[in-house]
Amino acid sequence: MTVTRTFKQGKAFDLTLLKRVYGLAKPYQKKVYIAIILTTLTSFLGPLRPYLIQHTIDEYIATSNASGLINMCLLILGILVFQSGIQVWSTVLTNYLGQNVIKDLRLKVFDYLTGLKLLFYDKTPVGTLVTRTVSDIETIADVFSEGLINISGDILQIVFILSMMFGTDWKLSLVSLSVLPLLLYASYIFKEKVRISFEDVRNQVARLNTFVQEHIQGMQIVQLFNREATEYGNFKEINAQHRDANIRGVMYYSVFFPVVELIAATSTALIVWYGAKAIMAHDISVGAMVAFIMYINMFFRPIRQLADRFNTLQMGMVAANRIFDLLDEKNNIQPTGKLPVPQIKGDIEFKYVWFAYKEGFDVLKDMSFHVAPGKTLALVGATGAGKSSVINLISRFYEINKGSILVDGINIQEMDIYELRKHIAVVLQDVFLFSGSVLDNIRLHHPDISEERVIETAKMLGAHEFIKQLPQGYHQNVYERGATLSVGQRQLISFVRAMVTNPAVLILDEATSSVDHETEETIQHAIKQMMKGRTSIVIAHRLSTIQHADEILVLDKGEIAEQGSHEKLLKQNGMYHQLYQMQFAETNSTL
Repeated sequence: MTVTRTFKQGKAFDLTLLKRVYGLAKPYQKKVYIAIILTTLTSFLGPLRPYLIQHTIDEYIATSNASGLINMCLLILGILVFQSGIQVWSTVLTNYLGQNVIKDLRLKVFDYLTGLKLLFYDKTPVGTLVTRTVSDIETIADVFSEGLINISGDILQIVFILSMMFGTDWKLSLVSLSVLPLLLYASYIFKEKVRISFEDVRNQVARLNTFVQEHIQGMQIVQLFNREATEYGNFKEINAQHRDANIRGVMYYSVFFPVVELIAATSTALIVWYGAKAIMAHDISVGAMVAFIMYINMFFRPIRQLADRFNTLQMGMVAANRIFDLLDEKNNIQPTGKLPVPQIKGDIEFKYVWFAYKEGFDVLKDMSFHVAPGKTLALVGATGAGKSSVINLISRFYEINKGSILVDGINIQEMDIYELRKHIAVVLQDVFLFSGSVLDNIRLHHPDISEERVIETAKMLGAHEFIKQLPQGYHQNVYERGATLSVGQRQLISFVRAMVTNPAVLILDEATSSVDHETEETIQHAIKQMMKGRTSIVIAHRLSTIQHADEILVLDKGEIAEQGSHEKLLKQNGMYHQLYQMQFAETNSTL
């Protein structure tokens, strides 16, 4: 069962986190200032309308001044049109900010993910990282479109409303706002409940994405072992938990908004009750009472929006906290040296190397060996002996615990890791092909590799014949993971991909174990030609493929049990001899 990574919970008004989120908008600083100005204008123009209506009723309607009434109506209409234009501009601008910020942030996160150690991916579900890169980042856009700027605008509008209310009649203001403590209490309860709900929703989304990604990727295993019904049941449970988390959030909203409406209606009733008495006593005007009813409706509208926007901000902060928590994990960043590596000869040496994927469980123990430039080293041994770990360490996919690995006499930890890998080509047993053409999968969009060079290399390796027979040849789409190609064809493409860069070091990790005998014969000759003058490290279960290696290391539980040429190891009658005898017997039994 996959364990989903846990992330710290975000706080809506964590000033440090908010500052960091809005720091993402630094390239668009002018637009942020414009958005603030537009929001301030909107906050002022809204409460201005009840004041003008009050003035119209008391000064022009009460005195039957028709011309003055027409002028005031035109003024109010002009302000409405102006306010609407500003609101449209503000909405477009804040959404523009949000979309550009998440575009930049998504690029930053993806770039960060490509630079992480493989050990990080060994421990982190892919579905969780997909959630961080897509869903969580999308949520941050709402922080700009409906977040702090709009919250500040709502608060500013409330301040303007209260100022005008108390400036008109402080007694009626106190009466109408007597329900405010109840509103604040309801808003606090709502905020806390929705905060927990949002956190639960984000966790359930991550679980759902992880489960779906893993099971679609492993659908062959699900069907092979008749696990469809069982996995459907597991997915049904996770899906139900995701539904329940969302329903809880919907329930809090469905309760909160009617409560706010009830409180607002109570406040309006108090205004009518107290205002009618005040009008009869000639303490306030009819226009003032009408304006107060408008003020109180305008007052509760941003209150409702504040609760909604606060939770939008809360959700954005939860997502931002998860993303920054990911970006702040500096220990997982792939280390790199500063020494440039323009060219290497291919001299490789392990000196007393110790390595463990997990502390206390050593995979390689005090390992030392040397491969001269242009020579071939073969690694054999049982599963778990440490063969793949050796080749992973040469490319610095993982970092050693003790000892040193030298390339051309230089510690690879001092080398620029990206330049080092330019000179090393690795062919794995499990070939991964991306969606796209055969040509793109070979070149990996490298601008310096021409199509002619790809074709030349493919011919050398015997892959050209089957590629040109595809409907679109080198431009044929292989789809995800090369689903339209056979195992042997995918392996041949991986050989071309490795050789087209003309590497100084060639690493083959069980590269022919999944290839049939006919295909293997096609590529073995080409591999031997490519190995000439190139340092090669080969892992192979078929000992027949490594008999001509210059040196063979027999690994056992992370240590070198035997070392020497094929003939020398056979004469020792040790582990290698036993492995060879077993394979020879199996070969004869199948004839």
